[in-house]
Amino acid sequence: MEVVASAPGKVLITGGYLILERPNAGIVLSTNARFYAMVKPLLEEVQPESWAWAWTDVKVTSPQLSRETTYKLSLKNSTLQCISSRDSTNPFVEQAVQYAVAASKVIFVDKEKKDALNKLLLLGLDITILGSNDFYSYRNQIEARGLPLTPDALASLPPFSSIMFNSEASNGTISGERCKPEVAKTGLGSSAAMTTSVVAALLHYLGVVNLPFSAKSLPEGNTNNSDLDLVHVIAQSAHCIAQGKIGSGFDVSAAVYGSQRYVRFSPAVLSSAQVIGGKCLQEVVTDILQEKWDHQKFHFSLPPLMTLLLGEPGTGGSSTPSMVGSVKQWQKSDPQKSLETWKKLAYANSVLEAQLKSLNKLAEDHWDTYRHTLAVCSGCGHERWMEQVTDQHQESIVKSLLGARDAFLEIRFHMRQMGKAAGVPIEPESQTQLLDATMNMEGVLLAGVPGAGGYDAVFAVILGEANNAVIKSWSSVGVLPLLVREDPKGVSLENGDPRAKEVSSAISSIQIN
Repeated sequence: MEVVASAPGKVLITGGYLILERPNAGIVLSTNARFYAMVKPLLEEVQPESWAWAWTDVKVTSPQLSRETTYKLSLKNSTLQCISSRDSTNPFVEQAVQYAVAASKVIFVDKEKKDALNKLLLLGLDITILGSNDFYSYRNQIEARGLPLTPDALASLPPFSSIMFNSEASNGTISGERCKPEVAKTGLGSSAAMTTSVVAALLHYLGVVNLPFSAKSLPEGNTNNSDLDLVHVIAQSAHCIAQGKIGSGFDVSAAVYGSQRYVRFSPAVLSSAQVIGGKCLQEVVTDILQEKWDHQKFHFSLPPLMTLLLGEPGTGGSSTPSMVGSVKQWQKSDPQKSLETWKKLAYANSVLEAQLKSLNKLAEDHWDTYRHTLAVCSGCGHERWMEQVTDQHQESIVKSLLGARDAFLEIRFHMRQMGKAAGVPIEPESQTQLLDATMNMEGVLLAGVPGAGGYDAVFAVILGEANNAVIKSWSSVGVLPLLVREDPKGVSLENGDPRAKEVSSAISSIQIN
């Protein structure tokens, strides 16, 4: 039996920094970039003498890094012990395995289920992880091949391409020793998507949850789904422990549930996991499962006929933890000014959210008018949108479009002010020039820096068919337009190894003219 689960990457379009503190909300969009985890047994049958064993074998393979790591898994404590080179380990995968196995042992209380679980574990765990190309930067490879910085060049790469080793090293070695890979990322939350896919695949494989083959968007309201909620709690816990801090968790939540309006959980729910020593992992997981997880996730997705476009500026990455630390330091040093800025940001975020919700409702109630209005507005600049209005419903749609645009300009202004006050480049000058030029193009609704900002990426929300002009414009100034688009669905099972598909899931639905 083989189980394959996948989880999406994310783009945080509002709520940068504010989302770290309750009750501030953020809008996070899940994408068609997905991480895949494949789980199957290492052995065909349980060895007769294996019931006396205290350990079982685990193998983790990452083909894109040409890495294979082997472990012994304690059947008593659910902990891993690496028996191959520590250079090839991945803390996110390790914690995902440990927490998923521990959760399985906690949940299966009757003897029959425990025996079945141990029998399955004694077959060993063979885990393979793969990430869509979209999670990684292939800019250097494209430039080295003399290709233009276009989506066509990205689409020409084989699905799940290998990730290059450090360029300073010869054949991936330094002084005869294998060196760690230099992985340039695009900021889509690869560690959260990877952790979630491994947790989901293991929990399903071990019979703890029953996940759907076709992921669905979140329904309206802050609804519960016991299987997804368990995947979320275990993935969130494993991810926080692996990264060594309790973050806001919006990336894991998006990986589990898909696009949403998110309010973070109280950090106290993971207080048990932070205590070093004294408790075994299964006791920690028991405590975590008994906690009241108070995060909120409400259905949200972009209105119809709008396209999310991401670009990689290639101007060097930014350290999110460092930037967050600087902003927190500024909050402490100037609490009054920082509180004023946060209130203004929170208000502008809520206005943008309300306008996008209004557009979704208008599309639902007046589809033909909505479709016509967006088609017309996609062909002209924002200053002419109101000129196109011919009836009341069109006027409502254009007012919401302009209201969303104004709110986002307000968000960008306050984010820049916060960056200047904290001494960090939340929206660097080079990005400001690019984003202003993009927002002034025909058919562009929004353009900004996602998440914590910096130099990593830019995004645009584009009306109708206007994305080709933005793609050409970005390419001409050295910004690589990515193949990523919004896909509001969360974690799901897959039908087999994604490498067997003729076309990568990341590019199957995208055509660049």
